[in-house]
Amino acid sequence: MSCTALAVGPVTLHTAIMDERIGPRAWRESYAHPCDWQQDFAPLAMPQMFAGSVAAYGERVLADFLGRTFTYRQIDAEARRFACGLQSLGLGKGDRIGLFLPNVPCYLSAYFGAFMAGVTVVNFSPLYTATELEAQVADSGARLLVTLDVPALLPTACKVHRESALEWLVVARLSSMLPFWKSLGLRLLRRKDIAAIPREEGVFEFTDVLHEGDLAPVDIEPMTDLAMLQYTGGTTGTPKGAMLTHQNLTVNARQIEEIDPHAHARDVIVGVLPFFHVFANATVLNRTVYDGGTIAMLPRFDAGQCLATLQRVKATAMPGVPTMYQALLDHPDMARTDFSSLFTCISGGAPLPGPVKARFEQASGATLVEGYGLTEAAGVVATNPFDGPERPGTIGHPMPGTDLRLLDKDDPTRAAASGEPGELAINGPQVMAGYWNRPEAASAVFVELEGKRWLRTGDIATIDEDGYVHLIDRSKDMIAVGGFKVFPSQVEEILLANPAVREAMVLGVPDEYHGEVPRAYVVAESGEAASAEDIAAWLNERVGKHERVDKVVLRDSLPKTMVGKLDRKALRAEVLGK
Repeated sequence: MSCTALAVGPVTLHTAIMDERIGPRAWRESYAHPCDWQQDFAPLAMPQMFAGSVAAYGERVLADFLGRTFTYRQIDAEARRFACGLQSLGLGKGDRIGLFLPNVPCYLSAYFGAFMAGVTVVNFSPLYTATELEAQVADSGARLLVTLDVPALLPTACKVHRESALEWLVVARLSSMLPFWKSLGLRLLRRKDIAAIPREEGVFEFTDVLHEGDLAPVDIEPMTDLAMLQYTGGTTGTPKGAMLTHQNLTVNARQIEEIDPHAHARDVIVGVLPFFHVFANATVLNRTVYDGGTIAMLPRFDAGQCLATLQRVKATAMPGVPTMYQALLDHPDMARTDFSSLFTCISGGAPLPGPVKARFEQASGATLVEGYGLTEAAGVVATNPFDGPERPGTIGHPMPGTDLRLLDKDDPTRAAASGEPGELAINGPQVMAGYWNRPEAASAVFVELEGKRWLRTGDIATIDEDGYVHLIDRSKDMIAVGGFKVFPSQVEEILLANPAVREAMVLGVPDEYHGEVPRAYVVAESGEAASAEDIAAWLNERVGKHERVDKVVLRDSLPKTMVGKLDRKALRAEVLGK
């Protein structure tokens, strides 16, 4: 299809700090227009983007960490000293360093400092075991790892440092980033929450790596030089490092900023999505820095703390995953929270159930819009309008400068037949360069069609006459029932309409006659007395014969990823052993 994008002018950069909200811009009723992303999004390296924001907003607060604030100029100064430290160790273009951190202020200094030194950043999930971390350190060739002095991280990082080719381990102290009284309490009353930094060769405190002096200039080519390796495993297989260039990251930040129709004078975003994840990297970190906003960062998701932070900082936005919004709705403080500053919440990572959207919007007065993205596209690919003709149940329109098309499900070298579902494919400036050290994997995920290089997403979709994209399911998650294809998400959507169902996932389980049959795994809504048999009977009356589940399994919980997304891969491994 031709490029479809939201025809919204660029957002005016914020020039004042005000408590009142400014109304949204008028929405332009136009969806299809030619896109020339090479002209609209000139090459821009991450250090250039950050330097521009520091120059424009140096005294503005970039990070609010549990009540302690850090300005753009303060983060810039520490990032420069970190970059000098990396250069003093001989690190520069072509090298990789890893960040094994939750959302803490030193993440920002290490992240932007690495870019200033020309080094590629590799994000590692704080939930990794030593085995998982060591495998990705080895695969990426990371020479230095930054972590925190907490029991959940430091012992794992030390083990990897001792047993791998990792040369340096840099450890930041959590107490140094907290407000004074919280820092004092941590050091005096909660010493068990601090891990001792070992005195070993190659292990440094973060402050020891911060060097004064002139930063050696680094020539960065935004279109080709790698800014980040972001690991993704998709739904199956060994994690692969998506190679994201400086242009990939800065373009996606600019795309997100361009579609925001709100000309509000404040930009304060709740950063509870983990920075290591591409969703937060794009929508919380890069986009907010580009826009000169403030990130109220939280090191983990706790519904009560999130609500208190949102009210304390008078947040204007909060990206999250559907389970986060459900948890906020379930918390008793939801009804007592002041949401008057909140404009927009962005949901991604999983389909947004209609009841969750409706309840959250009614309770908060904010708009909750659904978007879509993936690691291989540096974050965001499409979203519903922030203010305007939204279409719930879809992922909206593609970002500016982004082309989408549907490929034949059985032959991706051909376009899907008109009016038929197909595999969603993307062409745009945010699409990765390839997979790190895996050219064969990259060749399988890209396809050439009509003179363009398209990224295959593995998602089956339709696109309606107004350009809204409807995701049907993951191609790998389809269940083959006696020759019929069943999309689990469609069955799950019906299940979630049952008041007794809070969360649901549907898997295909082996069946002697049909090959596979659907089976539902459900977390019941508290206070509801429906049995598994009742829910199964209710569901099977509402779906096609081939979509009927053989049974419903009630569970206390369903596995989730670090960002709170329901984890189908983990559930499949748990119940099917594969």
